[in-house]
Amino acid sequence: MKRKLFLIYFFYLHSCVLAQMYEDKRCRCVCPNPSSIINSTIKTDRTLYIAYVPPNQCNCDGVILPRVSNKVKDNAEIFCPRCECKYETRNTTIIMVVVILVVWVLMLLSGYLVFLVILEMLVNKKKSKMYHVQTTDEAQNPLIHGEDLEDNL
Repeated sequence: MKRKLFLIYFFYLHSCVLAQMYEDKRCRCVCPNPSSIINSTIKTDRTLYIAYVPPNQCNCDGVILPRVSNKVKDNAEIFCPRCECKYETRNTTIIMVVVILVVWVLMLLSGYLVFLVILEMLVNKKKSKMYHVQTTDEAQNPLIHGEDLEDNL
């Protein structure tokens, strides 16, 4: 029974990890909102378009025009010059290795902290056994023997 639960849990985690894989190369285009072309009186923010296309198709025709409405396609000569498209590459393997190293160092430091806390508890326990504090009245109040000290001087 435990083995089945483990396998189900393993495959669930494995599928979650695979679903989070990213592409290393992409085309990123920043354009004005398409409503600014249709109605030029409205001032709007810019829109981000991301597509996984080859570098030669990283332009307005290859990324943006297939996604927008026909009214914007009709005004492509006005819309496309306002867009900025950049082809980006990144290495997710290096990013994952760096994250794994940071997590490993944090775990190592946490283990060292736990070791030091346990060591401090053991050292303090030994000190309390070695030095027994006297709790008699003579040891607590040095003024009781103060008269003897004055007589000796």
